Formats: sequence, structure tokens, C-alpha cells
Amino acid sequence: MPDFAVNLSMLFTEVPLTERFAAAAEQGFDKVEIQFPYALPAADIAHLLRQNQQQLVLLNAPAGDPEKGERGIACHPDRVAEFRQGVTKAIEYAKTLNCNNINILSGISPVNYNADIIEKTFIENLQFCAQQMANADIQLLVEAINTQDIPGFFLNNSQQAFALFDRVGHPNIKLQYDIYHMQIMEGNLIHTLRQHLNKIGHIQFADVPGRHEPQTGELNFNNIFQALDDMGYSGITSLEYNPSVSTTESLHWLKQIA
Repeated sequence: MPDFAVNLSMLFTEVPLTERFAAAAEQGFDKVEIQFPYALPAADIAHLLRQNQQQLVLLNAPAGDPEKGERGIACHPDRVAEFRQGVTKAIEYAKTLNCNNINILSGISPVNYNADIIEKTFIENLQFCAQQMANADIQLLVEAINTQDIPGFFLNNSQQAFALFDRVGHPNIKLQYDIYHMQIMEGNLIHTLRQHLNKIGHIQFADVPGRHEPQTGELNFNNIFQALDDMGYSGITSLEYNPSVSTTESLHWLKQIA
């Protein structure tokens, strides 16, 4: 069975973030993610992790202003300095929290730049990230996101990601493979995972459609999880979904496969 983590930005939202660590621990989770932890001091999060005997396995670098519809700025030519300052902050948080993975979001392609400049900016920013994170013994992860939920998102499929990684040319870069997003964009999940497992550093999942828990949509998660075991995948597989019921009730599928 995969090594599961739970995303505290999307699950256990019945309580404030500071109480979600304990709520997750009560359900047996010793590994957690937080999309954007920066509203809390890193020292406070570290205390909560110690208190609940948990490990933070993933955080995202700052991704612009979500209230303005921003979902990342790594591909924005006019915001390179801001992006890199955010990466420095993410590394500081990760080091304080003993988190080994930082995820980068490309963002929506800006309309006032041509495609070549956008791609060049993204590649150069990833080169910066890969080296800075390698210096800190942190794995750089990059996530592709579907353009149905976020129209215009620059990095939106796995093949595009792998091609860009080749151009980045640094060993410290892997895909954060989100099953939900990739089912919408390309399907063929198990084949892609099998063919490119060495380029995938982390997995998140939700069912399709709806982005809810397994058994609410079209995906056969028993087959997917068995395939990951058969492939020898040793990374984290994280619950990142919007529960269709209470978070605790939404975990019924996990108890069935445990």
C-alpha cells in the first residue's frame, strides 16, 4: 500500500489549520502537506509537528496573490525577482520544518508576453530553484495543472513537463504528479507513471470529476495504488481532495484498502 500523506490545506478544514495536525493524527496520518504555510510562523508549525509526531513532506513556494486569481508566477518575465524571493522564503520554511520537498507552480501564461519569453523565464527560474534547493538538500518538484479548472495555466501536462526538465538540465528536478489534474488533461495514468517513474518525485490524488475522495468518480484507485506498489514507487502519495462529506467520513475508502 502507498505511503499516504494528507494535505491539511484541503482536508480537515472543519477546524482551523492549527487544529488540523491533531485531527489528522487522530486518523493515523503521520505525514502531512500544507500548500502555503506562510500565514503561520515556521516555529509554530514546527511545534505542532513535534506535538503530533508528524513530518511535513511538501509545501509550495509562494505563488502570487490568489485573491487576484494568481496561481503561480514562475513563468512571469516581469516578476522574476519576486518569484525568487519567494523561493528563498520557501527554503527557509522547509529547513526549519525539516521538509524535503518544495513544489513550484508555473502560473497562468501572461498575455503581454510571447510564448518563447514565457518558456525561457520558466526554465531559468527552474534552474535557479534546482540549484538553490540542491544546496539546501531539498528536492525541487514542479506540478502540472489542468486548464479546465485554471484556464491558461502554463504547465499543464506531463510530457510538457518532462521536455522542460530536459532543457533545465539539472538533476534536482522532478514532477509532482497530480492524478486529478493529469486524468483531466491526458488520462493513461498508470502507463505514464510506469514509463516515467524515475522523473516523478511525489504524487497527489483526487477523483474525477469533482476533485473529491476516491469512489466518488471514474477512477479505479485500487488499480492505481496496486500499480504503484508493483512499480516499486517509494515516494509519498498524498490525499489532496475536497471531501464531499466530512473529512472523517470521506476516509471510508482508505479503511477499506488498509
